[in-house]
Amino acid sequence: MTPLPDLPIEVRDLHKSFDGQMVLDGIDLAVRRGENVAVLGRSGAGKSVLLKTLIGLQSADAGSIRIFGHEISNLSTAEINRIRSHMGFLFQQAALYDSLTVEENVAFPLKRLSELPPERQQRRVRELLEAVGMDDHRHKFPSEISGGMQKRVGLARALALDPEIVLYDEPTAGLDPITGAEIARLILDQATCRQTTGIVVTHDIPATRIFADRMVLLHQGRFVAEGTYDGLHHSRDPFVRDFLREAA
Repeated sequence: MTPLPDLPIEVRDLHKSFDGQMVLDGIDLAVRRGENVAVLGRSGAGKSVLLKTLIGLQSADAGSIRIFGHEISNLSTAEINRIRSHMGFLFQQAALYDSLTVEENVAFPLKRLSELPPERQQRRVRELLEAVGMDDHRHKFPSEISGGMQKRVGLARALALDPEIVLYDEPTAGLDPITGAEIARLILDQATCRQTTGIVVTHDIPATRIFADRMVLLHQGRFVAEGTYDGLHHSRDPFVRDFLREAA
């Protein structure tokens, strides 16, 4: 699979409802290679649903999702899994395996999905842990490290297969401002150094100022605002102004 250089993610007129309640009501979103887009919105607005439809964990009711130019609704399970191998996902709670060490958690996708020899896998794990500042803790278990450290390990695991797309679900939730800013800078580094394409679901407005090239605000199933951090802060829309003021 050769990824498209310009638009790895294209969403057109996406609809999704649950039990008759519309969650996504005609979403359009295109994300360029190397761009980080922050998806903002109230709790329950459908932000995480959007991420799950992008990786095929939930099917859309209508509309188009193209990943690397492939319409995912037309793909077999094997083909979707092949596309997922080019994507990383950072879960809100890091979702580390409690019975595995930090090092083993990061190595897990490499052992299952890569063809690298063991010594190359080990080198890759060490490189990733060094990049997120966790190499000194590689032999610890998740219960022995802080929440912020777990997020760093989760990020390293999400990057293990050197993905072209990374989806982040509330990467700074529950973290203190300093640790949250550190995670935000790591997200920025991935786009800058590796040219990864990122979609970041977040409530952390200060963090978006660090990593986001563009922000979109989801409300009642639609994107009601789109722009840069400064652009949205100068919006005259009452909902946009109220949301940013309350979230800041």
